Amino acid sequence: MIPVLIVVGAILLDLAFGDPRSKYHPTAWVGTLVARFLPFARSQNPTMEKMGGMIVTIAISGVVAALLYYFEFFTLHFTDVISVMAFGIISIILLKTTIAIRGLEQHGKMVMESLSRDNLDEARDRLSMLVKRNTKQLDKNHVVSGVLETTSENIVDGVTGPLFYFGLFGLPGAFVYRTINTIDSMAGYKNTIFANIGWFGANSDKVLNYVPARITGYVMVLAAFLVGADWKGALYTMKSDGKKTSSPNAGIPMAAMAGALGTRFEKLDHYTLGNGTIEPDQTHYKSAILLMKTTCVLFCGLVTIPLIILLSYVGWWIHV
Repeated sequence: MIPVLIVVGAILLDLAFGDPRSKYHPTAWVGTLVARFLPFARSQNPTMEKMGGMIVTIAISGVVAALLYYFEFFTLHFTDVISVMAFGIISIILLKTTIAIRGLEQHGKMVMESLSRDNLDEARDRLSMLVKRNTKQLDKNHVVSGVLETTSENIVDGVTGPLFYFGLFGLPGAFVYRTINTIDSMAGYKNTIFANIGWFGANSDKVLNYVPARITGYVMVLAAFLVGADWKGALYTMKSDGKKTSSPNAGIPMAAMAGALGTRFEKLDHYTLGNGTIEPDQTHYKSAILLMKTTCVLFCGLVTIPLIILLSYVGWWIHV
């Protein structure tokens, strides 16, 4: 039951306190490592640059996995109550740093607060820190759409993805997932600077997100039913529009969210998801947050915990 308690504790801790300051966050430490080592992968030869990016990605992920594995392995030698409790508390804190339910709410809330004060320029600036698009010319509707899009997309990156891989591989799984995700967010750009260096990290992120994104989409449909949103619209839009984004995974939860809220997400010159209102507002944002939180809790209860119990039964989780 320890892994189950770790998951529940991490979710509750995140909902209560959110993220620690950046300099204390393990993801920030990983980002620092990536920033320091990626320049060594640069080369005039595109193939060598891809190889360099691959080596950096595997090396950093390997170090992270080893540290977490030996942490878990070390705790096997302690069976007294105090040691087990200490292990559980540290594990809860560590797993919590890989998820960001409250963080998703807070980041979007800052943009919406700017809009509520009719400060569109500030809202654009705040949104630019959340999305990979040029926000300088976006109107109010597209700013709100951007908030709703990033909230729904990051349900996978920031919550259900880490929980899925914790369910399979424990803390090493959750942290390796977040490491790959961090590398992709830093270097997974299709431009002249990162196209080759970030190639391996970006494609690794796509592979790792493939299953969690699709499970999350269906869990979101169930969440929509439970909170009184349009679950039929969520299911229909996820199936019809989920593949319209350049990412094979991001469109799944985004389309499900758009359908559930009865709105339309639009990234100019890239995609349109859903066929509802083109004027999303504060009400849509509040509904999106409720749907996001419900989806995360359901995923924990319907996917992560059953995975842990099943794999514990067959002996996979015996090391924890």
